[in-house]
Amino acid sequence: MMMSLFQKKDVHALIAKQSHSGLKRDLGTWDLTLLGVGAVVGTGIFVLSGTGAIMAGPGVIISFIIAGLACLFAALTYAEFASTVPVSGSAYTYAYATIGEFFAFLIGWDLISEYLLAVSAVSAGWSGYAQAFLQSIGIHIPTILTGAPGSVPGQTTIFNFPAFFIVMVITLMLSLGVKESKRLNNVMVTIKVLVIVLIIGVGIFHMDPANWKPFIPHGWSKVFSAAALVFFAFLGFDAVSTAAEETKDPAKDLPRGIIYSLLICTGLYILITLIITGLVPAASFAGHEDRPVAFALEAIGQNWLIILVTIGTVLGMMTVILVMLYGLTRIILSISRDGLFPKSLAKMNEKRQVPTRVIWVCGIIAGLVGGLVPLSKIATLVNIGTLAAFVTVSIAVLVLRKTEPDLPRKFKTPFVPLVPILAILSCGYLMLLLGSMTWIFFGIWILLGVIVYFSYSKSHSLLSKENNNGSL
Repeated sequence: MMMSLFQKKDVHALIAKQSHSGLKRDLGTWDLTLLGVGAVVGTGIFVLSGTGAIMAGPGVIISFIIAGLACLFAALTYAEFASTVPVSGSAYTYAYATIGEFFAFLIGWDLISEYLLAVSAVSAGWSGYAQAFLQSIGIHIPTILTGAPGSVPGQTTIFNFPAFFIVMVITLMLSLGVKESKRLNNVMVTIKVLVIVLIIGVGIFHMDPANWKPFIPHGWSKVFSAAALVFFAFLGFDAVSTAAEETKDPAKDLPRGIIYSLLICTGLYILITLIITGLVPAASFAGHEDRPVAFALEAIGQNWLIILVTIGTVLGMMTVILVMLYGLTRIILSISRDGLFPKSLAKMNEKRQVPTRVIWVCGIIAGLVGGLVPLSKIATLVNIGTLAAFVTVSIAVLVLRKTEPDLPRKFKTPFVPLVPILAILSCGYLMLLLGSMTWIFFGIWILLGVIVYFSYSKSHSLLSKENNNGSL
């Protein structure tokens, strides 16, 4: 009985089956890189840069570097797995092949909360910018539909309609097919990156080095605490690995897409943070945490750039919603195909070659969460799920190197076991810096996952049925 909890999928069988998934292979290296940039560059660069600056001063630049290094260590382990086992499901699939079914299900359950809450959090953030833009052109949404219950002090709000609306738009796009979603993402990512480059190009001529003194005004502890906070800004590069079965040449394209996107995003984060903390003193972002880049440009009289910042922010958040919702649906698809969730969720639309049913289920749930739960309650819950997934994948790489040393690997994580161990230690440390309420939520969510596994998933596991029938 207990052994079934640790039963593993055969890696060679996984690789053999991935060519018959029914998903359309239409993504190359450039598409995957933009997919990663689309997921990562959004809320972090336009919002968290200011919040981090208030906490750590100009030293928030180091906070971004610390968070980026933790992600880089994890990205190198993801790249090896993605090239070796090019199957949808990301960390869930990797754990299933190395650690066992029970832990694989829990990490899949964990990833569901990460992606779902990320979609909801970003949609709520997008709503604020969208409402400001609509008001600037004379369009006013009824107050009662502008926020989740209790989210606006002194006002009666019952539902954040713009947040729900944008998730429904993105859900519709995803349901049309991966090619259509790819085109939309590529266009939006290109525009927002050009906006960021323009901001950097203008801002560099207005910086005052005096604003960087003292560089670490509140001590190193605040720099590390800010690193745990801005880690949210790096969420999403792992979503590239969920596109394994829709990639033309996964062994080559997936590692490149993962690493290229992370390096591009880290570079942009460091530059934009360097610029805005050079334009105004870090402490002045207090009261302007929701629009730090726009505030910094206003402070130096570059108001003509504000509209571009708004466009970049709105498009940036839309691409994050698109990629995170995409990743969520592929993870649930993988879990359903294994029988651990109802098989009906794995139903494919033969014409579009996408799992339409699970796309709409996920979209509606994420949209409702974004519409009904205040942003402040959602955002802090996302980081811990991602960090736990990164730790799991790093452990899985070490296990697979031991159990399958001769398995063909188109990309190998360098300096094993050092890099995976560094990923485990750095991500584990950032987890410890998260607040107690975050840990309580994480514990409750995992406990709920344990209940789901033993009440449904364990008895419906296709792998258990195959093993019991002696077919493996």
